[in-house]
Amino acid sequence: MALDAPHSIFAADALLPTGWARNVLLQWDGAGRLTQVAAGSAAPAGTLVAAGPLIPGTPNLHSHAFQRAFAGLTEYRAEAQDSFWSWRNLMYRFARRITPESLEAVATWLYIEMLEAGYTSVCEFHYVHHDTDGRPYADDATLSLALLRAAQTAGIGITLLPVLYQTSGFGAKPPRADQARFIRSTDSMLSLLEQLAPVVQAQDGVLGLAPHSLRAVPPDSLAAAVQGLTALSPQAPVHIHIAEQTQEVDDCVAWSGQRPVQWLLDHAPVNERWCLVHATHMTPGEYASAARTGAVAGICPTTEANLGDGIFDMPLWLQHGGRWGVGSDSQACVNAAEELLMLEYGQRLFRRQRNVLATAAHPEVATAMTLQAVQGGAQACGRLERGAVTGIAVGQRADWVELDAQHLGLRGLTAPAMLSAHVFASHRTSAVARVWVGGQCRVTHDGHALREDAASAFVAARAAIIGSE
Repeated sequence: MALDAPHSIFAADALLPTGWARNVLLQWDGAGRLTQVAAGSAAPAGTLVAAGPLIPGTPNLHSHAFQRAFAGLTEYRAEAQDSFWSWRNLMYRFARRITPESLEAVATWLYIEMLEAGYTSVCEFHYVHHDTDGRPYADDATLSLALLRAAQTAGIGITLLPVLYQTSGFGAKPPRADQARFIRSTDSMLSLLEQLAPVVQAQDGVLGLAPHSLRAVPPDSLAAAVQGLTALSPQAPVHIHIAEQTQEVDDCVAWSGQRPVQWLLDHAPVNERWCLVHATHMTPGEYASAARTGAVAGICPTTEANLGDGIFDMPLWLQHGGRWGVGSDSQACVNAAEELLMLEYGQRLFRRQRNVLATAAHPEVATAMTLQAVQGGAQACGRLERGAVTGIAVGQRADWVELDAQHLGLRGLTAPAMLSAHVFASHRTSAVARVWVGGQCRVTHDGHALREDAASAFVAARAAIIGSE
């Protein structure tokens, strides 16, 4: 539910794509697109005045919504040496119990959490397709539609990425029994995309495709699926998990003689449409080659830390002009600023340096990271043109986060220092005053208008999932 909102707002400070600006007047049209961004303005009489600096809303480029239902419930040792792979076994147990009703409840609450924490768009990497016995629902799009309804209810922009998943390992190993809900033929996937296209467009969303990984999609299927998607929508985004784990790298070398990123670049039309999710384990040559394609690196720092994946070499990626954004992935943490903090801190630990991701243009590391994450995230969302979300600029969707200038951690600081304090010195969510999506105020000081009802539904859905084991 959106709150009544005017079509203009004045901010003493706003972070525009070119950097910080003073005394900024924003105006937008009935479609929620910015029509004016005027710095050096005076506040017209009666215009709403922002509670503090405006920063662009962050796109969340990688989300598995259903995993919010078991976030925090895998933090115990299940094997002598826990890893991503032992965590995955626990995740599959939860995936077996998801129903359409519970998925919608979990996703609605999750998307409200995202809004309250500064995300204004989400890329939903959706791979639980079928009923609990692995058979398609009577309406094959049942679970996809549940996610679309959840996004619409919460008021967050969505890029829906149905996942193609066919095998359990390199060399077309047959799927495991606990992967039955994920499995689709390529033709089935393309039919699903055709069915979903008008629904997604009707709510101003974006539809793309996610080949799950090289271990889950054989080469012929990968090529056919990307070709089919391109015929349906030439600019539609393509996301893929790649080189997340060292075992994945070793298994790919054993199968093909090449590392995963190297194989993908040699065998697929990787370009600006693609998002390489994680890409944690690359050689210097792979960093250079992948960056040159224009693809976005999808970094999920809190999940990568939670799963023990490793640390992406961001300075090397940036050295080659690489683009990047952040995602909440397994929902171990749902907070845009927290992902930026974890990303920077990981680089500091790895390099034993400080302020690693600051730039010459923006020496305040929080400012530099925010601008880059917004630009890369918008590209990964497929939102550089229709419904563009690349920042606070004319023609872009009216998405932004108001920081609270009276928050104790921010009070009395300059705008760049307020953003730094928000990322590195507040409780992060606590310094958010309001969040706007498409010119509508979705979050106030009191939170999202639906938070109490959505939270209750989430708790009930989680209890049902856990109790159904």
